Amino acid sequence: MPSAANPLHKTLSISRRMTRFAGIFRSLLLTLTIGLSACSSPLMGTTSTPTVSVPTSSPVPPTATPPPSAAVVNGEYITLVEFEAELGRYQAAQAALGRAGSAEEARQAVLDELIAQVLLAQAARREGFTLTEADLQSRLDGLASQSGGVEALVKWESDHGYTDESFRAALKRSAEAAWMRDKIIANVPASADQVHIQQILTYNDADARQVLEQLKGGADFAKLAALYDPVTRGELGWVPRGYLLDVAVEEAAFSLTVGAYSEVIATPAGFHIVMVLEHAEHPLSPDARLTLQGLALTDWVRLQREQGEITVLQ
Repeated sequence: MPSAANPLHKTLSISRRMTRFAGIFRSLLLTLTIGLSACSSPLMGTTSTPTVSVPTSSPVPPTATPPPSAAVVNGEYITLVEFEAELGRYQAAQAALGRAGSAEEARQAVLDELIAQVLLAQAARREGFTLTEADLQSRLDGLASQSGGVEALVKWESDHGYTDESFRAALKRSAEAAWMRDKIIANVPASADQVHIQQILTYNDADARQVLEQLKGGADFAKLAALYDPVTRGELGWVPRGYLLDVAVEEAAFSLTVGAYSEVIATPAGFHIVMVLEHAEHPLSPDARLTLQGLALTDWVRLQREQGEITVLQ
C-alpha cells in the first residue's frame, strides 16, 4: 500500500515538475526581445518581423580609446554605462517580484544576458538582417503612442536609465536578437522520436522495492500506478529526449522496449519505476516543443560563446 507520507498533491506536483527549461525559456523569449527590463518595458509587443535586407552598417569597431566597458563580444562593446543601467533595471524588477539574490548573481545574470543578446544580434546581421531607420522610427513612434506621447516615452527612458541614443541602440539590438532567436527556434521540428510512459513514484526506497517485487510477481502496472497516484495514474504522456527533469529516468525510458518496466530509479524527486506504453515518432506537445526550443537556443548561445572572442572586463 502507498505510504502515508505520499500525499496525492505532492505526487501530482512532482509529475508536473518533470520538465526543465520551459519556464526559463519563456523568460528568455521575452528578455532577448526587449532587454532585461521586460517586466516594465514599453518595448513589449515590438517583436513583429522587420525588414530584411543587405546590412548597410555595422557596429563601430574598437578604437584606440574604447569606452569603459563591461565586456567586449567579437569586437563589439557592452559599455559599462549600459551594463550598470541594465543591472539596476534587473535588480528593481527582481525586487518587485519578491526574488532575493546576491549582487554577484545579479551581475552575472545581466552580463550573460547581454552577451547572449549581442551574439544573436551579430548573427542576425551576418545572415542579412537589418532594422532600417524607417523600421526603427516606426517602432519608436508606436511606443510613444502606447506610452501616452513622446514626452511620456522620454520620461520612461530617463526613469529607466536610458538616453535617447542608448534606447534606440537597445531597441535595434533587441529586434536583431529576436529575429535570430526566432530563426533558431523555428528549426525545432513539430514532431520527434518519443516514448509514452507511465510511472509509479514513491518517496522511500522500501516502498519502491516492494512495488518492484509485486510487478515481478505478475501485478498489473497500471493498477499499482493508480494506487500510488489516483489523480494522474502515473501518466506522464509522450516524452522526447531532453524533456524530463531527471536524465536517469529519461535514459531508462528510452532503453526499454514497449511493455517493459524499469528497475527502481532514485532521483531527488523520489523513487521511480517507469513503463513504456508506446514508442514512435509523435507530434510534440506545446510544452515539450517549447522545452526543446529552449534547449536549441541555449545550446546555440553556448556554442557561440565557445567559438567567439569574448572578454569580460567587469
